Amino acid sequence: MVVVLIENKSLFLDDRSAYEDKIKEIFEPMIDFKRVAAGVMGRQHYMKASPDQRNKFVDVFRNSLLDTYSETLAQWENQDIDTIFPETRDFIDKKSIEVRQILNTGSSKYPISYKLRKNKDGSWMIINIIVNGVNLGLTFKNQFQALAIKNNGDIEKTLDGWVSDAGDAGISG
Repeated sequence: MVVVLIENKSLFLDDRSAYEDKIKEIFEPMIDFKRVAAGVMGRQHYMKASPDQRNKFVDVFRNSLLDTYSETLAQWENQDIDTIFPETRDFIDKKSIEVRQILNTGSSKYPISYKLRKNKDGSWMIINIIVNGVNLGLTFKNQFQALAIKNNGDIEKTLDGWVSDAGDAGISG
């Protein structure tokens, strides 16, 4: 991902949409959208939703999360990102780990944290992202809950009204 940010700086200026699409291409296979979307819906709404509604929300949520994150990353085109991996021995027997990054703008440093969970096949998938203290999973869950309340618990209306608003996590490039 860092390589894409660096190698495509001119694309950021010339075609921001194409730049964001490149970021999305990287992150889409790395995120467990089904698990994250279920968490965002919360147990009550997830259990109430039909399988079709659950699948619909996974698709809607995938787009909103990728849009939010790629827009945030796109702002960082001239900055450095350092990745801090856990020691190999720290995650061999674990079901979840945290990988951290530090975004250095030159004048400020912003922490990024990825919570990953091991799948049954042994692969690791992102289940939450915290950017500069903004927990995207919790932010989206709070938004979903508020929208569900506004729609009197009507899942279909809640899904139709979903628009993410995690913002840029207080980081502007």
